[in-house]
Amino acid sequence: MSAQERLQATARDGGSVDVAGAVIDHLDLWTGAITKKSTSGRGSNGKIELTGIKKLRELILELAVRGKLVEQDPSEEPAHLILERLDSTVKKSRGKPRASCGASQPSLPTGWGSFRVGDYLDFQYGKSLPAKQRDDSGSIEVYGSNGVVGFHTMALTEEPCIVVGRKGSAGALNKALGPSWTTDVAYYVQPRQGFDFEFTYLLLQSLHLDQLGKGIKPGVNRNEAYALSASLPPLEEQHRIVQKVDELMALCDRLEQQTSDQLDAHETLVDTLLGTLTQSENAAELAENWARLAAHFDTLFTTEQSIDKLKQTILQLAVMGRLVEQDAGDEPAIDLLTRVHTRKIELANQKRIKLPRELARLDVTQHSYPAPSHWAWASFQDIADEISTGPFGSMIHKHDYVEAGVPLINPSHMVGGRIKEDPSVSVPAIKAEELSSYKLATGDIVMARRGEVGRCAVVTDRENGWLCGTGSFVLRFHPAINRQFILLLFSTDTVRDYLTGNSVGTTMTNLNHGILKKMPVALPPVQEQHRIVQKVDELMALCDQLKERLNQASETRCQLAEAVVEGALN
Repeated sequence: MSAQERLQATARDGGSVDVAGAVIDHLDLWTGAITKKSTSGRGSNGKIELTGIKKLRELILELAVRGKLVEQDPSEEPAHLILERLDSTVKKSRGKPRASCGASQPSLPTGWGSFRVGDYLDFQYGKSLPAKQRDDSGSIEVYGSNGVVGFHTMALTEEPCIVVGRKGSAGALNKALGPSWTTDVAYYVQPRQGFDFEFTYLLLQSLHLDQLGKGIKPGVNRNEAYALSASLPPLEEQHRIVQKVDELMALCDRLEQQTSDQLDAHETLVDTLLGTLTQSENAAELAENWARLAAHFDTLFTTEQSIDKLKQTILQLAVMGRLVEQDAGDEPAIDLLTRVHTRKIELANQKRIKLPRELARLDVTQHSYPAPSHWAWASFQDIADEISTGPFGSMIHKHDYVEAGVPLINPSHMVGGRIKEDPSVSVPAIKAEELSSYKLATGDIVMARRGEVGRCAVVTDRENGWLCGTGSFVLRFHPAINRQFILLLFSTDTVRDYLTGNSVGTTMTNLNHGILKKMPVALPPVQEQHRIVQKVDELMALCDQLKERLNQASETRCQLAEAVVEGALN
């Protein structure tokens, strides 16, 4: 019997669900269902989410509050008697009729009773405690909407309570297990007699109060929380449920830690083996290291992150001249560099650019990575014809924008080496004429100089005549320079690290001319540039295919995990 069939059968029969057995049956499903986070971070734990284990935790919680996690005992005092005793001690329903809490509701497990949250759980307002009134020398924890925010010498409540975020982290839950102070951005709930503290915490978790905090005015309205329905088991069963949940959550913790450790170890292994490629001293050593890696390709590149690292290694090998064969018949790179310099002098004589400095090759101490001896090392200013910036911010205002005018190209419009304009970020023809000195031409490269510095896109015939935006550089080159080679150069970690390491600005990374001009670059012969670009395109396409297959497999695993959860709850 499969895990899903086992869960469904026990749920139908009204018995407790063997979650531990389901975990063991499909261990690879729970640990293998992984999705990529939208936010980035260092290490595998900062970039991925263990979706399968997250779904397993949700399943455990739902089964707990539905009475499907432990056996019922008919000899225990039924919950409706607990609620009836509380009727004489709690306030009457807050303006709404009470839900039935009798003992004979067919949808409830034996001995359980249903109730409206507002009838028996009191969401009390916290009290403002300005920072100047706090005394951090005290031992009383002060709670905000999502945890401890300081300490005090006085307590708002002496008994344990559950803190519910009201504003900010709306719906977030925290346990204050001793005397505490809850600020006015949160509520605090003190369970009444007959409500086990830990079970009440589970119950509040299952109500998904964070969903109440969404809308035009984010924040949990306690009247909306009061209107929710919930179910209460006998007190003894509450204790058993809490114990079982603790056991199963501990199992999830172990699975999570084991999976995280495996992912971290896998990432370290990938980093190490890929590092041997870029650190190879010669072609023979590179071939040997590549053969070692290729022998374990199927076990190494099993995550999206590992494929991204492979892509970055390919780019680095490309700009190091390790990706394609060298051809002795190619024009030497120094001759290309000389041609670039000669043309720049001609352009300067035509008053189209400033007179360039004398051509100077870099010595070996200025090289930032190994490159073939027939390549030419130079500063970026000697490779580019021109490096210019877009207009100052004071030259363009939002009131200048029109719909579907002449587009302005800002860093956010540079996507995957191409320009994707925003029709609303454009100016009328008369304003474009005022900014004519910032017009783009086919073959130019626009590059972000703030935010994600180094992001680039090539200007095509379609964008000819559009305008460089305020946060961008315009880079112009000799016709012989392969623009795609320049793009992949700026995609390498080596160049990105150089640019971000030397960027200026506090609130926003902002790259200036001087830093970019001094950047050391190894320039290959023209023909080799084309071969490198072609090879990179081929390998990137293969990486994308591999990533797509992995994503499809990951999506399938996540769907299976979701199906198992739904099967247990239906």
